[in-house]
Amino acid sequence: MAGEGETQTAAVSDPLLSPPTSSLGFPFDVPSLLSLSRRGQWRALLDAVADARRDSHLLPHQHLACLALSSLALSKLRRFSDAAAEIDALDASFDSPRFRFETYPAAYPGRSGSMIPFALRFLHADLPQRLGSRSVTLDRLYALLDLVQYKIQEETVAAPAADRWRRREAFVMATLCCNHFAHREFEVVLALIRQLLERDPSDPLLLSRLGYVQLQIGDLTGAKASFARVESLHPEGERTVELENLVGRNRALEFIVAKDYTAAVREYEECIERDPADVVALNNKALCLLYSRDLSDSIKVLEGALERVPTGALNETLVMNLCSMYELAYVNHGDVKKSLSNWIAQVAPDDFDPSCTRI
Repeated sequence: MAGEGETQTAAVSDPLLSPPTSSLGFPFDVPSLLSLSRRGQWRALLDAVADARRDSHLLPHQHLACLALSSLALSKLRRFSDAAAEIDALDASFDSPRFRFETYPAAYPGRSGSMIPFALRFLHADLPQRLGSRSVTLDRLYALLDLVQYKIQEETVAAPAADRWRRREAFVMATLCCNHFAHREFEVVLALIRQLLERDPSDPLLLSRLGYVQLQIGDLTGAKASFARVESLHPEGERTVELENLVGRNRALEFIVAKDYTAAVREYEECIERDPADVVALNNKALCLLYSRDLSDSIKVLEGALERVPTGALNETLVMNLCSMYELAYVNHGDVKKSLSNWIAQVAPDDFDPSCTRI
């Protein structure tokens, strides 16, 4: 049996078990940290969180917030083992009393419930697949989905909180859809999307995603019907630019399936005219031009996108497509890709994967 001194030492070694008695103040600037994450400055975020962790006056939920931010930054930098080790260091189930507000009444008078940030729960589910254990990730994602849906159904959840949990439900289900889609498990994806549509049958994004999956499995009739529902539920004249472009991109996909690349390019050009930063339309227009054997113009579209909207256009898919076009167009494509890679190194966020240039 541990003695009194040993118990005290163990408690002091765990900051969650020896919280301060005051909840005044926050030892670091939360908006600044969020700003770093939005700009993709993950290394600077790691440094800022490390500085914050040295503060002895952190409250338990602030320790967990630091852990979530640190794990997220490590994951974005593809340091998945380090991110998983951060979370494993908690050495306790997320349901443990040490992660509940009521365990620390002096610091959180009158508060109850879990202190675990949702981002931490999601990273705990997502990281195993990054380390080769997809089955563990799927088990944890479905368990997280159960938790989210339970929270939505709780009668005590206030309307704003319920809305937040519904957004989280959509996020987890979208993640599951992407996971199953990547492994060509299309029937599972369809079931998940239809489950969401039962609650919101007029969601244009969900209907469009349903159409995309139907195209993948060769159900052209079903895809056309899904895209038509988007247009009928949101008539022309009542659409925002974002919704108008969604409709336009849906039409373009139908043209691509029919190999009518000229008509698809027209649809994408209308999208770009409405929103010059529509990167999906820019990328797909370039691909349609490539399919039409207009390699020169397809390169110009992607280069123009990187020049005009670098923040939005600088993603691995678009850059990989551009480098593939360089390989087709230029004998000295290595030099051209090197120039592009040098430019990317100056402007890209920390989590950009430079291997997409295939240099």
